[in-house]
Amino acid sequence: MASGKPWTYDELMIAMNLYCKLPFGQLRHGNPLVVEVAKKLGRTPSSLSMKLCNLAALDPYHQARGIKGLSSTSKGDREIWAAFNTDWEGIGVASEERLQQLLGREPADQPVAVASPRKQQPRTFKMPLEVPNGPTEKMLTSKARIGQRFFRQSVLASYNSRCCITGNPVPELLVASHILPWGSHPEQRLNPSNGLCLAQTQDAAFDRGLITFDEDFRLVVGSRLKEYLPSEALEQNFLAYEGKPMQMPDKFLPEAEFMRKHREEVFGRQ
Repeated sequence: MASGKPWTYDELMIAMNLYCKLPFGQLRHGNPLVVEVAKKLGRTPSSLSMKLCNLAALDPYHQARGIKGLSSTSKGDREIWAAFNTDWEGIGVASEERLQQLLGREPADQPVAVASPRKQQPRTFKMPLEVPNGPTEKMLTSKARIGQRFFRQSVLASYNSRCCITGNPVPELLVASHILPWGSHPEQRLNPSNGLCLAQTQDAAFDRGLITFDEDFRLVVGSRLKEYLPSEALEQNFLAYEGKPMQMPDKFLPEAEFMRKHREEVFGRQ
């Protein structure tokens, strides 16, 4: 197993892909996917885990929260971080293709650990990778499907596979919802900071401008929904959370400017 060798651009692209798609607490060297990818790269799991932590040190969200990660970032680390953040659409798809080529398959079984509400012990489930039929995630082409997979995994991993409004943890019911609409902002389609993890009902309302979030990321329920009150369903799904802050992600904080545009351009058209 080679050690101490320079990281190539393709290897850094794969590492950044993993950083985006793995929950923050799963960057460790014992993660089965980290072990598998490291072996395919001819590196040790510890080496790949350290690289993921180096990338975490570059994340502005972690820096703002006082989480510094490792301090041994390289020029290559900074370049690959900048490359993703200037071209999510292109490099997100390219990195996903590189990872599939490396593994010889789609990385379809990526475990995400969450707490069991009954036993209060970690449990593991497989993140579903099918592209939902909802308005924010329609499959258009092969590359679009690859990109949607990258976006979905990145967003769900950031929120530990829980709806940021209700806390719903059922992956089959979760959607990687776009803040800026897919069709009108193609340059932000795969940017995880343009994503929210929402349950399907909340995603449909957000996508249609029936709900939004204010400057402090607190839920705002629109007048159109309130026209249907009294309604137990609306009270349970929306009114119970009105004015409360969303459950923030572990990485890729929602971009404040994107949320402002959603308030003005999507929510504001009610």
